[in-house]
Amino acid sequence: MQKLKAYLATNSLAFTLFTSLAAFFTYLCFYPFRRAYTAATYDDLFYFGIHYKILIITAQVLGFAVSKGLGIKYVSEMQPANRARNLIFIILLSWVCYLFFALVPAPYNLAFIFLASLPLGMVYGIMLGFLEGRRVTDLLVAVLTASFIMGSGFAKSIGKWVMTSLEVSEFWMPFVACAIMLIPFSFCTWLMGQIPPPSAADEANRSERKPMQKADRKAFIKQFALSLSIFVVSYILLTTFREFRDNFAPELWKALGHGNNSAIFTQTEIPIAIVVLLMMAAMRWVQNNYKAFFIIECLMLAGGFLIGISTLLYQQGLLSPVSWLTLLGLGLYMAYAMCNSLYFERMIAAFKQVGTVGFMITFADYYAYLGSILVLLYKNFFQKSINYLEFFIYLSYAISVIYILLMLLSMWNLKVYHDRHKTA
Repeated sequence: MQKLKAYLATNSLAFTLFTSLAAFFTYLCFYPFRRAYTAATYDDLFYFGIHYKILIITAQVLGFAVSKGLGIKYVSEMQPANRARNLIFIILLSWVCYLFFALVPAPYNLAFIFLASLPLGMVYGIMLGFLEGRRVTDLLVAVLTASFIMGSGFAKSIGKWVMTSLEVSEFWMPFVACAIMLIPFSFCTWLMGQIPPPSAADEANRSERKPMQKADRKAFIKQFALSLSIFVVSYILLTTFREFRDNFAPELWKALGHGNNSAIFTQTEIPIAIVVLLMMAAMRWVQNNYKAFFIIECLMLAGGFLIGISTLLYQQGLLSPVSWLTLLGLGLYMAYAMCNSLYFERMIAAFKQVGTVGFMITFADYYAYLGSILVLLYKNFFQKSINYLEFFIYLSYAISVIYILLMLLSMWNLKVYHDRHKTA
């Protein structure tokens, strides 16, 4: 395998193709562990006055929030040589938890959804560690982003297929769906382990990437305190919106008259993934890191506008339900995908920082998943009379307006920071 690493290190085209495909399929195979359970609706199941699916989602989001908190330390300090091994260990732990979710009666099995999520929340940060700090990182992360955009629909399609074609119950479905993906995921992760480290030319172009200890993390947060605070609040909004859209996609499509089409989840996400992939991949041709960072900010701002405008056009009868959710999803992922990866990648390079993208996105995710829980509880306890579709429409307008204002404030603040340090 050392020959493969040496070959990839000296052949840029082979490296880009190999790493892109390995990252894409690794994360795609991971997504059923993350989302397969959302294909089930758990109709007419209520505990403690709360719909059972909301309880499941809350348990998973809590697990992810705790995982992100732990990941601030473990992901940022993880040595590159241990990443592939740790990914496989994480997936095995989660799979075992899904077995107990199937065996233990509801609602007591919710504990195992929480435990299954504890390791899973670190996967994305670890994956970014393989890809960041390279001259082709924009392209690599674009492919990874396409994978997680498609992954949500792919996971639901797998889950739906397991329940309908294999006639597996809603409680056994997550375990069976994950069992199907276990070997493909392990093989793809092994391929990820063959990726060589960034070259000296990569480090000169994108800043050095190395594990961040506690003192390094504190120094970075202190330096960008206001900017990070604005970013975290806006990221909470996007993550909350994305989680609601993904988790309740079956309910939304049912309300829109497409409830019996299991392929709709994947079909609507593919064009979104392609467009976002092309946008992100095109950033590779922008060599100036600060200019690239500004373009990314503009694309995120445009995504916020698209969420609100597409919803307005749908309500005016100018867009079909499929066109609306596709355009809305495009706006969401224009903002979410950029700030989930390339935003920090180019920020580190533009402001000449030494650190890891994995730390910063894990830090932001920690607070973002807590925000998702609040929206779920608000919908269940204070908006019971509003169905999921109505609530989603109101949420779309609120997210669009608030996100646009926060994004404009963030852009202004970082420009002031850049100009001040440029003239210092």
